[in-house]
Amino acid sequence: MDSMPRDASAEANPLRRLTLAELRRRTSMKWRTYPDDVLPLWVAEMDVPLAEPVVRAVTEALALGDTGYPAGTAYAVAFAEFARERWGWDGLAVERTAIVPDVMLGVVEMLKLTTGPGDAVVVNCPVYPPFYQFVGNADRKIVEAPLGPGHRIDLTALEAAFRTAVADGRPAAYLLCSPHNPTGTVHTAAELAAVAALAARYGVRVVADEIHAPVVGPGVSFVPYLSVPGAADGLSLLSASKGWNLAGLKAALAVAGPAAAGDLARLPEEVGHGPSHVGILAHTAALRDGRDWLDALLAGLDENRRLLADLLAAELPAVRYTPAEATYLAWLDCRGLGLGDDPAAVFLERGRVALSSGTDFGTGGAGHARLNLATSPEVLTEAVRRMAEAVP
Repeated sequence: MDSMPRDASAEANPLRRLTLAELRRRTSMKWRTYPDDVLPLWVAEMDVPLAEPVVRAVTEALALGDTGYPAGTAYAVAFAEFARERWGWDGLAVERTAIVPDVMLGVVEMLKLTTGPGDAVVVNCPVYPPFYQFVGNADRKIVEAPLGPGHRIDLTALEAAFRTAVADGRPAAYLLCSPHNPTGTVHTAAELAAVAALAARYGVRVVADEIHAPVVGPGVSFVPYLSVPGAADGLSLLSASKGWNLAGLKAALAVAGPAAAGDLARLPEEVGHGPSHVGILAHTAALRDGRDWLDALLAGLDENRRLLADLLAAELPAVRYTPAEATYLAWLDCRGLGLGDDPAAVFLERGRVALSSGTDFGTGGAGHARLNLATSPEVLTEAVRRMAEAVP
């Protein structure tokens, strides 16, 4: 496995560029949490080299010693142009943006602007585990609104959660994961408009985590929450980190709808000192000049989704998996395997494959595992083989 051959015909696919031996030289969380005999397909890092425009931007900054504090609106301008081209959205107004250290820290700051300690925050479970951690650490309480059939927003459950959240007359927020992590669901314009109407009815403020927005499959249209009718008082968090594998180069963008501009204006000035200046340069270069690289990645991810479906059908037919519309994550329903609430623990112990435990994603996560398929087809194939061997 460590000397997987490179296919010259597939060089355009970033997922086929690095050998396992090269990847094991990395010192990030993905590659240092488990021993070398474990295939790590858990945390949201991709097994890709960086896009050349990103490498060039960072290299030039370091050569110049341009490693000071962030300034200017280049990141917001680049994102506005990307949104216009990719999503047909002209509503990302640069004057209603602010830079924040990363999406989750930005989420916390948006919740501070719209709610107070002890107030409720609604989430659609199963959902990204840091939602629970960051919201709890911000002294807000979680109210769950479970997803419905097909991992779509259940408006009845959402309304019940909103009613609970505001029952004592206090402010409340809805932390919307769009596209959704871990299921990869892309919410439609109609669904988001219904969410906006419901939020307005109950006085709930919507904060949208749209970090996976650049990573959508073919034929799927991402809809920015702030683009739908009724979302004018919403707040959104965006970043190039997931699309271009830039988690280690901290930078994100907070965007306010027209009616939330006053809220964003209250963001403490010191928050804007948190992002990395070099990170902002990297993210800006990715959005502006790295779109061809992103397209090659998206094609490779689509191939991997189909490959994973075929591999599971052949090796682990009891696992229920529907290729996601977005993200590079796969939500695996392993309840048919009889491995208990935490099948990821079994796959790690018996198969030496690290997945994310479904139990960490809240209600609805038991018996599930999240697999990161942003790797080479060879690694993906070997991982499923090991998982199959781990099942009694």
